[in-house]
Amino acid sequence: MKKISIVLVLVAALYGCGASKVLLTADKSPVKVSIDLINVADDKVVVEINPGAFTTDAVSFYIPKTVPGTYSVDNYGKYIEGFKAYDYKGNELSVAKGDLNTWVITDGKSLDKIKYWVNDTYDSEQEEEEPVFSPAGTNILEGENFVLNLHGFVGYFNNLKEVPYILEVDKPATLTATTSLPLQTMKESVATKDVFTASRYFQVVDNPIFYAKPNTETFQINDISVTLSVYSPNGVYTAASLKDRMKTMMAAQKAFLGEMDGTKQYSILLYLSDINKEDAGGFGALEHHTSTVVVLPETMTKDYLEQTMVDVVSHEFFHIVTPLNVHSKEVQYFDFNDPKMSQHLWMYEGTTEYFANLFQIQQGLINEDEFYERIREKISNAKHYDDSMSFTTMSKNILVEPYKANYANVYEKGTLINMVLDLQLREWSKGEKGVLWLMKELSKKYGNNTPFDDEKLFDEIIAMTYPELRNFFDTHVIGDTPIDYNAHLAKVGLELGMIDKPCGRFFLDEQVPFIDVDESNDNAVYVREHIALSSFLIDMGVKPGDIIKQVNGTDITLERIGSVIRESFIWSSEKEITMVVLRDGAEIELKGVAGNPVVRMQAIAVKKDASDAQNKLRQAWLKGI
Repeated sequence: MKKISIVLVLVAALYGCGASKVLLTADKSPVKVSIDLINVADDKVVVEINPGAFTTDAVSFYIPKTVPGTYSVDNYGKYIEGFKAYDYKGNELSVAKGDLNTWVITDGKSLDKIKYWVNDTYDSEQEEEEPVFSPAGTNILEGENFVLNLHGFVGYFNNLKEVPYILEVDKPATLTATTSLPLQTMKESVATKDVFTASRYFQVVDNPIFYAKPNTETFQINDISVTLSVYSPNGVYTAASLKDRMKTMMAAQKAFLGEMDGTKQYSILLYLSDINKEDAGGFGALEHHTSTVVVLPETMTKDYLEQTMVDVVSHEFFHIVTPLNVHSKEVQYFDFNDPKMSQHLWMYEGTTEYFANLFQIQQGLINEDEFYERIREKISNAKHYDDSMSFTTMSKNILVEPYKANYANVYEKGTLINMVLDLQLREWSKGEKGVLWLMKELSKKYGNNTPFDDEKLFDEIIAMTYPELRNFFDTHVIGDTPIDYNAHLAKVGLELGMIDKPCGRFFLDEQVPFIDVDESNDNAVYVREHIALSSFLIDMGVKPGDIIKQVNGTDITLERIGSVIRESFIWSSEKEITMVVLRDGAEIELKGVAGNPVVRMQAIAVKKDASDAQNKLRQAWLKGI
């Protein structure tokens, strides 16, 4: 902590004195960055970077190829245009393109500064085959909103990732910044200028800046100051309207974590997308050590938005446990342009997602049935991926196929690996120890600035816990043997079986329809495939893939299906129904009654013959006692 403070004081002193590059070489001088958000041209902003003096002939400048938390190759260099380098007299220097993300200035000893334009990623999402995930992307909306995920704006020079940075942002007076990046106190307050400091390049990348018209709320969770900033293009939501649910959620998270602490400041940057415009569409969030960027559609109902925020932001906040406090050298010394990936995504993402669900049941935000349903969904969703793929091998190779296609399984099977580990630890410790206890112990040993060796983590965990755990890791995490979840659920008196769940005739619930619209086929309304259908549809004789042409004499179109669905809610169980479907090119008339529909589905439930010991262990797991 003292080291950072000293560095920032030095940075401020150098900035204030206008230190000369003639006296300071690049490795001893802060990199000065200016970003102009006022003079926007064609949705692009200009960035100028001023390093210290170089002593080498050739100097390379990089924009990241990939960044922590995304596990994808995004090549942010392709959004850079008009790159130019200048000597001390203002003359242009020769620049060669190394690759998509690299520029080489051949006369490095003469280099004074570089200058380039940055295009944003949000406007190009509709055009690109593999667009940048919106929460990791950038937005430039003149006078309205700027999402500065700084890896898309600011790069680094070779061998200078560890020097301090000074970021000067010229911005419209009507917009304010929300970020966890330290803001430098100026002698005179200037409404159109912010100056931020960072101890090294990683801190630049790790702290997005969100510029928008004031729509923020700050609240205290014990010793953590949390700021929620909201951009709602049509004014549908305010930070004040979402504050209470976020505060309740984060207070529950802090209670769950107990004395474990990773930050004194946390920023939630919520961008609500207008789906009627060419706008961000990769909904979700990207974690940072002390903040998260969240992108969601503005059209969501308040209840749905709040619950989504609880699920998404809680996941991102729990990253203060891992990888903030517990991480390998691959994370600590992340290579933005030639990344070496860790084998422990089962922990970085799996433990985090597990905690995002476990804390809600332990802190009373959801009930047991809701928690069981979440676990069942994880088990079901994990089946869509390669269950025999080694999780550690996948993690190490996550940027390439076939591992890349299995990435999302870190949130499904990764969660389940942690659940099984939790249950196993609970069983052996008679309910006293679990995964949260384990992460606290690892956090004490390592912490923010001490990475572990990637190859030694399992040995460390086994040494802290039980030698029998080696078989679990070797077989199911390093190895390729699928996990028998029922065997582990049985330890706490639970079982995975089939039940009949009451449902609507066309919807399982508000979010899961049995039907969909085929935009490529004149908006035809069809019955979804690969989903368990309601008993109403099954008894009618409907098949997956059928196109619904008519219901009780009403021709079905995209515009009319809504009224038919609304009517279906008040049909009596005896009401006779006639339906015409198109199947294999032929129209077929189907007849039946409305009935009382159910859907046959898997569910986790308490075993009728569960023992007292199993029930007691289940309570220790679900209540954290």
